[in-house]
Amino acid sequence: MDAKKTGRFICENRKKHGMSQRELADQLNITDKAISKWERGISFPDISMLIPLSETLEISLYDLLTGGENDEQAGC
Repeated sequence: MDAKKTGRFICENRKKHGMSQRELADQLNITDKAISKWERGISFPDISMLIPLSETLEISLYDLLTGGENDEQAGC
């Protein structure tokens, strides 16, 4: 798993849903600092967050873990 690629994928999908880091964090009952760390590739979501995160962003677990299929992600 590539932390930076996964982070960009989370960021891109969060923005597609028109959510701020705070709004996503509130839905997952975590801090916006955790979201920021994921999106910057500093850390990965805890395993307990994978299903809620994939459901909230409407993405597959596979795509979440691999950073999506598109290597050329922009906007984050």
